[in-house]
Amino acid sequence: MPRRADLGEFLSSRRARLRPADVGLAPGGGLRRVPGLRREELAFLAGISVEYYVRLEQGRTPNVSDAVLGAVADVLRLDEDERAHLHRLARRPAVRPRRPQTQQVRPGMLQLLRAVGDSTPAFVFGRRMDVLAWNRLACALIADFDALPPQHRNLARLLLLDDDVVRLYPDREFVAKETVGHLRLDAGLHPDDPKLAALVGELSLNSEEFRRHWSRHTVKSKSHGYKRFAHPVVGRLTLNYETLHLPDDSEQFLIVYSAVQGSPDEERLHLLNSWHGQDTKGVHISPDRTSVDGV
Repeated sequence: MPRRADLGEFLSSRRARLRPADVGLAPGGGLRRVPGLRREELAFLAGISVEYYVRLEQGRTPNVSDAVLGAVADVLRLDEDERAHLHRLARRPAVRPRRPQTQQVRPGMLQLLRAVGDSTPAFVFGRRMDVLAWNRLACALIADFDALPPQHRNLARLLLLDDDVVRLYPDREFVAKETVGHLRLDAGLHPDDPKLAALVGELSLNSEEFRRHWSRHTVKSKSHGYKRFAHPVVGRLTLNYETLHLPDDSEQFLIVYSAVQGSPDEERLHLLNSWHGQDTKGVHISPDRTSVDGV
């Protein structure tokens, strides 16, 4: 995933989203060969020369200032995630970044997962959207992570390639866009991660949804909201979710689902808990499928 190519493609994709009228420009004469803003129009609005903007798209401005990047982001109407992504892509590191090391989930976080295990689905995922730890209700809701091979415990892979998990989410466009957007953020942080490159290759070969959103340079961080599920056991569910960034590892995320109190969704979640209640394995961690009950 070359950084120069990613930067140019990202900026081009964001120019393509805008029309001249969107930024207060007259359409102008002549046939446009590509949709969206032209380079010269963006450069004019950002207050920089066309030559400098072309070098920026080509990744030849390693010392580009915050002011210039901010001006370009303003013209392109980038959101917070996209702005951060632009800054990462535009600034090549002085030294080659180290490849990511194996992530570990703290015992205290595993204890927290166990504490909420009888009430709501929760799990921790890390880089590349690898699922690192989970409680039994997360298995009941999404997938039996404990039964999966370690290399398949990956949210992106499950949400885009696993037929059973694909059928869980009726809002496919939203789920796919969010998933691919988070992988894009990860790629910006770790352009030299071979495991991420392999995952992107696998998804590109096997998922049309992935190819579509990846080519659009969708960028999205996990935050909060709601997800709709079409569960094979309890039927339709709408659950709120919150994403907590763990303070000692900014690339680990705790996802917790909950239902509105007194709602039919809460009743169905209780039913799901009862249906799965025969499983007493508790909280688990990846990759060695070790139970942490009693830690």
